[in-house]
Amino acid sequence: MEKQIVIVIGATGLVGSSLVQLLLKDDRFSGIKILARRTTGINHSKLEEHIIDFDAPEQWKHLVKGDVLFSALGTTLKVAGSKEAQYKIDHNYQFAVAQSAAQNDVPVYVLISAAMANEHSKMFYTRMKGELERDIIQLPFKYIHIIQPGMLVGDRVENRPFEKVGTPILQFLNKLGIAKTQKPIHASLVAQAMINVSFKRQQHINTYSLLEVFEQAKT
Repeated sequence: MEKQIVIVIGATGLVGSSLVQLLLKDDRFSGIKILARRTTGINHSKLEEHIIDFDAPEQWKHLVKGDVLFSALGTTLKVAGSKEAQYKIDHNYQFAVAQSAAQNDVPVYVLISAAMANEHSKMFYTRMKGELERDIIQLPFKYIHIIQPGMLVGDRVENRPFEKVGTPILQFLNKLGIAKTQKPIHASLVAQAMINVSFKRQQHINTYSLLEVFEQAKT
């Protein structure tokens, strides 16, 4: 197998930063092209970093070329400041990059979505993720892999009080054999699952629920 060149967006986030570290150590990848709003601070011979303005695709769409696009971009409502601003980052920016990748004949797309993503959901967050999934699967990638993790565990830069409270509760319930489909998952496992599924070529569109993400991280 020829070594691959990949594109990553969301490289400074919880999962994205773990993903970049794994890609740098993986000999199957010869180049990692990062498109980001701020630098990762990483200096590596395999890494090519581009600081971009996502609102100006004409300036960066020619860069979205390679074998796989890993999409891990996202923010919170608190950080974004409004639902409109969060939607712009979590949906519009990701879709714009995916659209450019498809136009540039990138064959494989791997997306971090969310558990219970549903375009018809009454909840803003899950509806937003569902709408992104809906729009992505219309693009002409050869293979699309959608990861739907639950609550993420790891070292975040920003403070998320709900996760600090919710994670121990879910972990306790899991020990009792309850709420296994909402089991917290470490960001590094999600990142490893993203890499592993990127090599799967059986089906055009593939969606992985939380328990399947744990399984894919092992393969």
